[in-house]
Amino acid sequence: MKNKMKNKFQSSKFFVALTLTLVLVGCSDYLDVDTDTDAPTVAPLAQLLPGAQLGVFNSGDYNFWAGGILSVYTHQATTREDTDQYGTRPDNITINNEWNNTYLTLTDIESLISQGTESGDLMYVGVSQLLKAYLMAGAVDLWGDVPYTEASQLEGGIVSASFDDQEMIYQSVLDLIDTAKSNINSEEGIEPGSEDLIYGGNMNQWIRFANTFKLKLYNQIRTTSLFNQTDFNALVAEDNFMESLADDFELEHTANQAPTDERNNYWQSAYESTQFADYQSPWFYEILQGWNPEIFTDIQDPRIPYYFVNQLADGELPPDNGNAETGDPNADYWDENTGFFSIRFGSIGPDRDFAVENSATYPGIFPTGGLYDENTGYSIDATSGTGVAPHRLLTYDEFLYIEAELILEGLIAGSAKDKLEEAMEASFRQVDEVVAGTGTTQEVPVLTGSEEVANYIGAVLASFEGASAERQLEVIITQKWVSTFGDPVDQYADLRRTGYPRIPNPNASGNEYQLDMGDFPLNPNFTVQNNEFPKSLFWPQNELNLNQNAPAQKTPANYTIFWDN
Repeated sequence: MKNKMKNKFQSSKFFVALTLTLVLVGCSDYLDVDTDTDAPTVAPLAQLLPGAQLGVFNSGDYNFWAGGILSVYTHQATTREDTDQYGTRPDNITINNEWNNTYLTLTDIESLISQGTESGDLMYVGVSQLLKAYLMAGAVDLWGDVPYTEASQLEGGIVSASFDDQEMIYQSVLDLIDTAKSNINSEEGIEPGSEDLIYGGNMNQWIRFANTFKLKLYNQIRTTSLFNQTDFNALVAEDNFMESLADDFELEHTANQAPTDERNNYWQSAYESTQFADYQSPWFYEILQGWNPEIFTDIQDPRIPYYFVNQLADGELPPDNGNAETGDPNADYWDENTGFFSIRFGSIGPDRDFAVENSATYPGIFPTGGLYDENTGYSIDATSGTGVAPHRLLTYDEFLYIEAELILEGLIAGSAKDKLEEAMEASFRQVDEVVAGTGTTQEVPVLTGSEEVANYIGAVLASFEGASAERQLEVIITQKWVSTFGDPVDQYADLRRTGYPRIPNPNASGNEYQLDMGDFPLNPNFTVQNNEFPKSLFWPQNELNLNQNAPAQKTPANYTIFWDN
């Protein structure tokens, strides 16, 4: 297990500490009748930091935020909702929630920076600046131009913040990372402790995160005029990046349900949903099975039962709408050999809209803290699994994939193949670590060191060796896409800037899916794509209606982020 704080949600302890402080102050100043000591106007830094961190980790999450949309865009999920066929609307509630969360969190972070600067607690300031940098770089990656300079100046009378240029924001973020590092390294003021939900007050880990995050940003902008070769070289020469999975920038969830539900949001949206809406992508499933004719053909991924859990046992006819007399599963997509059951992206087939709550495949133990698939069939409900799985934003294995890409592009020294191998090995360790932390009662096999993992990695490396540089880039990005299942924000960025992973085209002349459903084959005429791929999210319509300085609504298919190739 990681050397991190495990009990990360301590709001009750914070409340008790704050109450005691107020009581003591109140006793000494009880004659000061002009001051309401029960209503402080400034919250302690230790009270503000956890909320700001939770806000950052809401970004791109599931359940209430944009993770569901992005997972469909990156083809690890499908849906019947408006996101299907890239039909998300500007009044989509999760886009609005994502936007509101960004700016509410930014307000909290600005309070941390302002109060910490005034009190001389520069380590708090540095951590807060890194949170701000991550939050606003992510906002650019999703929307492009967004309010930034004027975004938190309500006290100055600004109620309609102007939208800043996306490249200017990115440059400011890069500069802010350097400022944050200087503040942390100053060792001035109070050092964050257990209230730091990410690293438990370990300033060395925050510095490693800062460098790794900056390297990630430079990788995204490496083909743009914003790329600064001198600064990049200095960052690489510093050589102080994430060292192991213990440095993952992630939020660990617990099984607590009161006073707030602390379980994984992806688990909540799937296992506790009152209306089944999110499905596991058949496209993603087929790539993991090794069926795709273009990538990892005949290479089966050992992570399948860790990624998906099937309600249907092998060969079991769907109970919701299967026809026992004819054997017709009435399924839009069903692998009778494994029980994987879903709908295709863009499907307009006759079996698309059946109720399948008792048949559909769920996200498994790795992305959500749900169940490991033992091929026995399950009746899944809100008691299935623990919901204890971290929300991962930037991890050690992802850093290694970034390094592999930079080596391939000639920007850092080394062997891209060796780094790819190192990244894949870390990815399998990541699965084992997440499973070990879920508290599952299932007996789940350990992947690390197994023969099937060794064979899988060897086969992928064989497909990499001797391939063209473009093909090698595809292998790296596709492996990164597979390994970061459950974190679609960076996947969405990778897809736009590199063109990988490959995604399905329902309008192709042939069937983009390879599964043979016997007497009930998939029909290529039963899929359609009505909308172009969105290169950014809509700006929330509420923002455009209320902000007098907002631009006109964009067309997401035509509005690109500046690093989009």
